Amino acid sequence: MLKDKDRIFTNIYGLKDKSLKGAMARGHWDDTKGLIEKGRDWIIAEMKTSGLRGRGGAGFPTGLKWSFMPKETDGRPHYLVVNADESEPGTCKDREIMRNDPHTLIEGCVIASFAMSAHTAYIYIRGEYMREREALQKAIDECYDAGILGKNNKCGWDMDVFVHHGAGAYICGEETALLESLEGKKGQPRLKPPFPANVGLYGCPTTVNNVESIAVAPTILRRGGAWFAGFGRPNNAGTKLFCVSGHVNEPATFEEEMSVPFRELIDKHCGGIRGGWDNLLAVIPGGSSVPVVPAEEIIDCPMDFDSLRDLKSGLGTAAVIVMDKSTDIVKAIARLSHFYKHESCGQCTPCREGTGWMWRVMERMVVGNARKEEIDMLLQVTKQVEGHTICALGDAAAWPIQGLIRHYRPEMERRIDEFTRNAGGTSVLEAAE
Repeated sequence: MLKDKDRIFTNIYGLKDKSLKGAMARGHWDDTKGLIEKGRDWIIAEMKTSGLRGRGGAGFPTGLKWSFMPKETDGRPHYLVVNADESEPGTCKDREIMRNDPHTLIEGCVIASFAMSAHTAYIYIRGEYMREREALQKAIDECYDAGILGKNNKCGWDMDVFVHHGAGAYICGEETALLESLEGKKGQPRLKPPFPANVGLYGCPTTVNNVESIAVAPTILRRGGAWFAGFGRPNNAGTKLFCVSGHVNEPATFEEEMSVPFRELIDKHCGGIRGGWDNLLAVIPGGSSVPVVPAEEIIDCPMDFDSLRDLKSGLGTAAVIVMDKSTDIVKAIARLSHFYKHESCGQCTPCREGTGWMWRVMERMVVGNARKEEIDMLLQVTKQVEGHTICALGDAAAWPIQGLIRHYRPEMERRIDEFTRNAGGTSVLEAAE
């Protein structure tokens, strides 16, 4: 159980003073210059020691990602881009950082930018986040006024931070589509290679990191990478913001240590499952793009990257969507299929055509207007979309359906039988033939 003294985000609920003065009173901006004076190599080594894995969903080691940036400049500027396009359904952690604890992020930008020889950071914020943008901009203005941002600042590293507002497209959460949008173009993913560390924003070396990944960096460096690595299981280190929604008594966003068992997470922070533990049907553990996990499999599972991968799902952004037995599980997954169809940028044929096809079949599966062999056909199409697109949106559209078929095929077959009975022995498709 995480103790208060070990919390990185000390004002996640906005109950304390969120100004620069309040943030400094809670320990932020404490000798930032001293951290910078220890040098780039020390910062990157500590981040590697900490075991921090990216908090935006993919879980790539953050220190390693920072080290990919060129050591020497070839004349091109370096950039840090913060991905604040928190569009994954169920995810609501980064908005709390920006709205209530923005100085963790701004200080993180300064330190991370120094580690990558960048003098400019762009924070790309989701189109719908108006209040969050205002709070973040106000905090940045405070930092300029106090002389800790800008040229010749007190931190010892010339630094500019800009907030860029998106237009509400899910695809711009993908790092290369985000860069395209930031450049003023249509938000569509780029082919890789070249990777952003070589050719990123405006063709210059760029690192794209999630808000939470950047915001935890100053505290990790102050307390030491080994301190952070002391939480959670090996390879799943640190503390994490979890956001739990759905059928719990008290939905909440909170900081907890990695690898905490699911049951403890829900009982301690969310007041238990609505209607008791026997009423739990399934959980989507990491935002809508990861496969659903049935109650019996997840109930005692440690909430971390590797444990959930072993269940053929994932931690993702730690957006835990809880569904009790009142949920129409097929309809819930069909709704997610509609979301991915709507948000596909249309650049890759498997995704552009496949997402619409999968959604239309899922709509029929909800009522049972299908043949049983179509379940296998649907699964086959998800495999043809998965892994055959430039970015991971194709995978994100395929995985919820794969999870549904893996765990709830009997329910899909039951609906088909019931529909066929009521239709006098034929489905609508067969009647049409």
